Amino acid sequence: MATFYNQAILSYNGNTTTSNITTGEILEVLSASKTAVVDEYSSGDAVTYVVSIINSGASAFSGLTLTDNLGEYTSGALTLVPLTYTEGSLQYYENGVLRPAPTVTAENPLTITGISVPARGNATIIYEARTNGFAPIGVGGSITNTAVISGTNVSPVTVEETIGASEEARLTISKSLSPATVTENGVITYTFIIQNSGNTAAVATDNVTVTDTFNPILGGITVAFNGETWAETTNYTYNETTGVFATVPGQITVPAATYTQEPTSGAVIVNPGVSVLTVTGTV
Repeated sequence: MATFYNQAILSYNGNTTTSNITTGEILEVLSASKTAVVDEYSSGDAVTYVVSIINSGASAFSGLTLTDNLGEYTSGALTLVPLTYTEGSLQYYENGVLRPAPTVTAENPLTITGISVPARGNATIIYEARTNGFAPIGVGGSITNTAVISGTNVSPVTVEETIGASEEARLTISKSLSPATVTENGVITYTFIIQNSGNTAAVATDNVTVTDTFNPILGGITVAFNGETWAETTNYTYNETTGVFATVPGQITVPAATYTQEPTSGAVIVNPGVSVLTVTGTV
């Protein structure tokens, strides 16, 4: 609701006098809301946003524009945008009926033109954006995404939605062999590097396990985790008949990643947490 004021001036014979001040109100008939389908995000995730515009007035609106800042924020002297619009994802409904999508005239900031809202009706705009290398992904990170609906003779309507960075471990594993060429009855070592790009450590209660079937079967194995020698049964199991190796659930832990922001570009750099498992035996 907007209030306006008006006062008249009367001039005569070099004199002036003013009228009383009149006060009026403009009832804003457009309202809007914005919702993200998910509450949390990780690096590279797709996030779907739903913007609902309601027209409580007796006249339709047309030619409206939606401008979305895609979570723009500042870091030092830099202005960074943590979301990238997914081209072709726009869907548009009037009173629940799918209509041809309006025009995306720019993608940063995302600008959608040609929106109409029926009298005493609603319009729904749905689009997807993906988190990019500028998205804060550390513990406590968030993206606040603001959109403005504007048009001729329309008071701009601002809506926003905040989603938080997922607090989770994100593990990957790689395996290497040394030496790659070995004589019969020679000794080889398998090295498993487990990396955590998430902002939360993988702990014992996460029950992380590594299993492998060695072919050829290894004999007389020794196992170490982060340089500490492991004991069979307590930390791992191994069957020398089948070659099946497995760590005991809860024995493997991996520290959380750390994150730094590159000062020139503003890109978020992930420094994964790392744990190393080695298995050495005779072929």
